[in-house]
Amino acid sequence: MSTISMIILVIGYLVLAPILGCLLAGVDRKISARMQGRVGPSILQPYYDVRKFLEKDQITPNKVQDFYVMCFLLFIIITGCIFFSGGDLLLVIFALTLANVFLIVAAFSSYSPYSQIGAERELYQMMAYEPMVLLTAIGFYLVSGSFQVDAILSGDEMPFIYLIGIFIGFLFILTIKFRKSPFDLSMSHHAHQDLVRGLTTEFSGRSLAAVEISHWYENIMLLGFVFLFFCNGTIVGYVVGIVVCILAYFLEIVIDNCFARMKWQVALKSSWVVAIALGVINVGALMILL
Repeated sequence: MSTISMIILVIGYLVLAPILGCLLAGVDRKISARMQGRVGPSILQPYYDVRKFLEKDQITPNKVQDFYVMCFLLFIIITGCIFFSGGDLLLVIFALTLANVFLIVAAFSSYSPYSQIGAERELYQMMAYEPMVLLTAIGFYLVSGSFQVDAILSGDEMPFIYLIGIFIGFLFILTIKFRKSPFDLSMSHHAHQDLVRGLTTEFSGRSLAAVEISHWYENIMLLGFVFLFFCNGTIVGYVVGIVVCILAYFLEIVIDNCFARMKWQVALKSSWVVAIALGVINVGALMILL
């Protein structure tokens, strides 16, 4: 990938990702409302919410919390830039983990019991999905011979053909990453949230807006992972990848509206079972066959 192409892709991600992420969040809320027999808010409601947050006074327990939240936003953006510029998948995963650590530290620094319990649940969620994310990177390496995203994109065959088990496992942990039921444990937009607003209970103003914008960036980057399973250097592969991304997100919305929240123990155990049953077996088969 040329330097000019990398710059264009990074700028495109910086500009388009929050727009697409905002619209995606609005469509999510609209479809969820329809499934529940409600009219639902405007598709642009997430944008209105963030604009409202930016207009409110900044009230936080301590200033260091705001710093950690801004670091969370910064590293989420850096993660996406590395991914869409064709960078190293392992570096993407490590940067994403570091971003989530900043969010957890921000919640712990508030000394609020709701925020701290939410932060602990966020740690459990990280323990649940990280093994499957790492297995996904390993699977791409075994198929393409590289951890570089641009090398995977230029492959002759769809990685999905060899990574069906890993793909299903990755869809499973997307429920956690997208913060959908039954695994929206640490924070949620829903009224049934038992921790008020979870780890963001003490966030307000610009900090809360930064968290929302971070999720827009992160969701687009995660869908980029889904797209990566179907790219094979052809237009057909790109079209199939985009269609599957849309269907995958719709599937997560359906799951979100069909299941009640489960305990963190269930999230942890089920994610590890899926990682072993699908991820490890798929990787083992690839090491034998390729």
